[in-house]
Amino acid sequence: MKKLRVGILGATGMVGQRYIDLLRDHPWFAVSVVFASERSAGKSYKDAVRGRWYTGSDIPEKASDLIVKKVDEIDYAKENCDFVFSALGSSVAKQVEEKYAKDLPVVSNASSNRWTKDVPMLIPEINPEHINIISKQQNNHGFRKGFIVVKPNCSLQSYLTPLYALHKNFRIKKVIITTMQAVSGAGHPGVSCFDILDNIVPYISGEEEKTEEEPKKILGKIKGKEIVKDDSFEISAHCNRVPVIDGHMACISVKFEKKPEKEKILEIWRNFRSIPQELSLPFAPKNPIIYRKEHDRPQTRLDRNKDKGMAVVVGRLRDCKVFDYRFTALSHNTIRGAAGGGILNAELLYKRGYLK
Repeated sequence: MKKLRVGILGATGMVGQRYIDLLRDHPWFAVSVVFASERSAGKSYKDAVRGRWYTGSDIPEKASDLIVKKVDEIDYAKENCDFVFSALGSSVAKQVEEKYAKDLPVVSNASSNRWTKDVPMLIPEINPEHINIISKQQNNHGFRKGFIVVKPNCSLQSYLTPLYALHKNFRIKKVIITTMQAVSGAGHPGVSCFDILDNIVPYISGEEEKTEEEPKKILGKIKGKEIVKDDSFEISAHCNRVPVIDGHMACISVKFEKKPEKEKILEIWRNFRSIPQELSLPFAPKNPIIYRKEHDRPQTRLDRNKDKGMAVVVGRLRDCKVFDYRFTALSHNTIRGAAGGGILNAELLYKRGYLK
C-alpha cells in the first residue's frame, strides 16, 4: 500500500518532534517534508534539532536527513505532500494554516482555528460526526481540495471522554475541575527550572477559559454552516502548572440531573468504545477509558503511557459532599493531548475518505 505523504509544520518544536517520532512506522502516513522557521531552513532535520531533541528515542532515520523547508514554501508542499500536520505556535498558525488549506488538508494542534465556526474540533471517541461540516467549510472559505481540522486543548483529553460517557447516559448539570498540568505543555524552553522546581504555579494563561469553553463546541451539533455549542452544563476550572515532565492530571467533581449508582458509572466507563472497531485506526486505544481500582491511582509516572499513551486513566471514583461524585483522571499531554491526538484525527479522516 502506498503511504500518504505528510508535511509537518513547526517540525522542530516539541509537538513537531513528537509527530516525527510517532509517525516513524505508521502504516498509512510517511513524513515527506519538514517545515520550520527561517532559522532552521536549509539544514538537515538532525542538525536543526541537534542538542534539543526531547522525545527520549532516537530521531527516525528517514526523517534525520530531510532538509528543513521554510513554513511559507507552500508551493513546495503542494507538490510533495498529500496533507500537513500543523504544530505551529498560535501566534502564526491561523494565517499560515488558512493559506495551506486552500490546496492541502490541514490537521492542526494550534488553538487559532478552534473557534472558527465551521472548523471541527475533534476527539474521535466523542464527535466524529463533526467531520461532516468539512464540505460546508470548503464552500464557506473557497477551499478546493483543502480544509482545516483541529484538536482541542491538551488538558481536555484527561477528563472530557469520561465526562462525555456519563453525560450521554445521565445528563450532567455542573462540573468543577482542577488540572495539574505538566511542564511539557508549555513547550520549550517553557517554564524556567527556577520557577517550577519546588513549586506549583496556580495560573496558566488562557487555560481556564479553554477548559471551560472548548467542551461546549466538542459536544455541540452541526446546524447549517456552523457548529453550535452545547450549553447544557457549566464547567468551573482551576489550572495549575506542576513539576512533572509529561502527563496532565485532573480532579473532577460532577453534579448530575439525577445521581446514578456508582456501579453503573464504572460499567459505562469499562464498556466505553465509541470508535467503530472495523475502522481499525492504528492510534485508537483499545480501551479509551481505563479505570484503576487502587486507592492511589492514577499516578503520572505509572499511568501516562497506557495504551500507546492514548488512553485516559481514571481512578478514585467516590461520593462528593458538595456535588454527586468526584474522581481523578490522567492523560499523556504530548501524545494523546497533542501529536497522537492529531494522528488519530488524521486516521479517522483517512478512513472516512477525506484524505487521499
